[in-house]
Amino acid sequence: MAVLGQGQPALLVKVVMAGESCVGKTSIVRSYTEPGAPACSSSYLATIGIDFKVKPIMLNDTRVKLQIWDTAGQERFHTLSTSYFRGAQGFVLVYDITNMDSFQGITSWMKDIHEKAGDEVDVILLGNKCDKESERVVPKRKGEKLAWEHGIHFFETSAKDNVNIEDAFSLLTKEILEKVSSECAYCEEVTCRWTKQTFYVQQSNVLSKDHSCLFG
Repeated sequence: MAVLGQGQPALLVKVVMAGESCVGKTSIVRSYTEPGAPACSSSYLATIGIDFKVKPIMLNDTRVKLQIWDTAGQERFHTLSTSYFRGAQGFVLVYDITNMDSFQGITSWMKDIHEKAGDEVDVILLGNKCDKESERVVPKRKGEKLAWEHGIHFFETSAKDNVNIEDAFSLLTKEILEKVSSECAYCEEVTCRWTKQTFYVQQSNVLSKDHSCLFG
């Protein structure tokens, strides 16, 4: 599946990180977007409000710029964080395998996602900090069961050791691109359901009126 070939502008995809505070969302983003940089720091600083990183990737001959929004998990920032859910094509929902409360909060975050972004948005569930096996309180089977109940994919990850981080983002991006392709492939003119922008399909390329592809 090739939506945008070489020489075409990159497709901008908005992905939002969600989950309780201190589950490792920022470390996951850093591990993915800054290869080689230490994902974790001994001087942890909680995300205040919203931050984002951009990660250019090539997937199935499609140039993509992932705009990854890192939201604060603290209750006092909840309204601000969820306000950024609108217009997102994908969500990375994170809990900490050493913190049962963070796992139990996932259902509430899923509700927020559906209310703010709709039922058809792509979501992936990550059980982070799998490098801390001796401190585990959330069995892997619980994460698998929860993901199955919501019909989403699941990985256990380690931002510290960079375990399954790239695989998780690649799978989420692939699902988003497949949805874009299926919605656009058989029509000459299509209105994107996320932004209400009009896109034209010519010779298997998806181009907006100004020859750029922007979602979100």
